[in-house]
Amino acid sequence: MGSAASSKRIALVDVNNFYASCETVFDPTLRGRSVVVLSNNDGCVVARSAEAKSAGIKMAQPWHQVAPSIQRRTQVFSSNYALYADMSNRVMTILGDLAPSQEVYSIDESFLDLTGIPNLARHATGIGQRVGQWTGLSVCVGIGSTKTRAKLANYVAKKAPEYDGIFNLEDWTDHDQTAVLTRIPVGEVWGIGFRTQRRLTAMGIRTVADLQSADPKHLRQLFGVVIERVVAELNGDACMDLEQAPPPKKQIRSSRSFGKPVTDLSSLKEAMLAFVSIAAEKLRRQGSLASTMQVFICTNVFKAEAPQYSTGYTLKLPYAMDDTVMLARFAIRTLEHLYKPGFEYKKAGVNLMNLTPRENTQFGLFTNDDAVQRADKLSGTMDAINQRFGREALCLGRLAGKRRWSMNQSRLSRSYTTNSKELILAR
Repeated sequence: MGSAASSKRIALVDVNNFYASCETVFDPTLRGRSVVVLSNNDGCVVARSAEAKSAGIKMAQPWHQVAPSIQRRTQVFSSNYALYADMSNRVMTILGDLAPSQEVYSIDESFLDLTGIPNLARHATGIGQRVGQWTGLSVCVGIGSTKTRAKLANYVAKKAPEYDGIFNLEDWTDHDQTAVLTRIPVGEVWGIGFRTQRRLTAMGIRTVADLQSADPKHLRQLFGVVIERVVAELNGDACMDLEQAPPPKKQIRSSRSFGKPVTDLSSLKEAMLAFVSIAAEKLRRQGSLASTMQVFICTNVFKAEAPQYSTGYTLKLPYAMDDTVMLARFAIRTLEHLYKPGFEYKKAGVNLMNLTPRENTQFGLFTNDDAVQRADKLSGTMDAINQRFGREALCLGRLAGKRRWSMNQSRLSRSYTTNSKELILAR
C-alpha cells in the first residue's frame, strides 16, 4: 500500500436498523422488543430491529409467512417514508458538520473524509455520541483508506460487538488486516453481486483476503474493469472519490402498487396525476428537463386466476419540459389510449427520460416562450408552497379528494417530526 493511499482516511457511517430505529426513538416502550417495518401495502419485511433478527425474521420475508407465535410478540409498522426521510436529513446534517467533506450514499449511510483529523478513535466516538444525543439513533463507524475498505470496516463494526460500533481497519498491521479480511465472505465486498460471488467462489476466491491477493488483470479479463478497481481499492489505491453533490439522474420514475385493485379509468387518472406531480417536482429539483415520457399500467401478475393485462407507451414530447400541467396532459392522454375495461389494475406509473440540464436546453423555433415562462412561474410557486407547507399542500385539482387507490398502510405510525398535529406532547 502506497504512502498516499495509507494517509487517506474515509469513514462510512451507517445508522443501525434505520427504519425500525426511527420507530423506536419516538416510542420508548419498543426498546428491547422485536420491531419490523413492512414494504408498500404492508407486504414484506424491509427493516428489523436486532431483536426481530434474533427471532428469525428474514429480510424481504412476506409478513404472512412469519410464524404466528413470532408475529404475536413483534410490533409491526407500515413504512413511514416522511418520518424516515426527515430523520435521515437530520442525521446527514449532523454528519456533514463533523467532516471537511461528505457523500450522502443512501438514506442511512454517509461517507466522510476524515483525512488529517487527529485522534480518529475519539472523533469517531464523538460522531456516534452526537448523532445519538441529537436524534436518538445509534450508528456504526467504519474507517479505511478507500471507500471499499471503509465499507468493510463498517461491516466489522456492525458484526463484532467488541468494537463498540467503531472499527478502523488502518489501525491494524498488514498481518492482522489479512486475518480480519479472511473472516469476511467475498460477497460482502462492495460491488460484488451474487452471480459474481458464485463465480469467484468456484475459482477458489471465497474471502475478502482471497480477492485482495488475486491477480487484478486476470480478473479484469473475466469480469471487466469494475472488479479490477475493486481489487485496487482493497489494496488501498483509491479509485472512487467522494461525490459531494450527487450526479443528476438520467431518468426519473414515479410508480406505486395500489392498496386494492383499481378497475375504473377515473381512479387510474388520479393516480397518474399524483405520479406525474412527484416526478415533475423531482425533475425541477435537479434542474433538468425531460424530452421523453413513458406511461405504463399493469395487473397483478401474482394473481394467476385473474385476467392479465400489462402495457405501456413511450412518447416523444414536443419540447423538453418540466411543467407539471403539461406533463400531466400528455400522461392522461396516453393513459386513455392504454386503458382497457374489465381488468383489475395493480400498478401504474410514469418514467421521465432523455433528461438534459435546463440551462443547456435550446427550445424549438415554434415553442411559445411566454407560455413556458408562465409555466415556470406556476411550477416555482407550487414548489415553494409545498416546500413550506408540506407535499401537495397545493396540487392539481383532481388530487384534492379521497384516494381509493392509495397504498395500504394500516400500521402507519404518526408523523412525529413533519406534522404539527402529530407532535409528541410533553406534560
